[in-house]
Amino acid sequence: QVELVESGGGLEQSGGSLRLSCAASGSIASISAMGWYRQAPGKERELVAAITFLRKTNYADSIKGRFTISRDDATNTVYLQMNNLKPEDTGVYYCKAEKLRIPGTLGWRDYWGQGTQVTVSS
Repeated sequence: QVELVESGGGLEQSGGSLRLSCAASGSIASISAMGWYRQAPGKERELVAAITFLRKTNYADSIKGRFTISRDDATNTVYLQMNNLKPEDTGVYYCKAEKLRIPGTLGWRDYWGQGTQVTVSS
């Protein structure tokens, strides 16, 4: 059984920094891409950043230059370094493992973490 567990959220002042981590555990053969999404109160979930197995990255315009995504395939962990935080960065941040394949199987599926709260005060 595959599980994604996020950590690193919390309360931070505007201009501060936080680092989110998401570790995927279980029997995992490969993960095509890993990403971070966030959902603010009353809004839909949106992509923040994603990184492929080949280290190609994709960032939302609102966080370019402030956030950096990285991954460690040895531990199936993805990180999100968030600098110069703004109040509009507040929300629940979810980790996603895309096209995760389990050993001995041909298919793949996406998995989500349970989310971690990030609150930025002005």
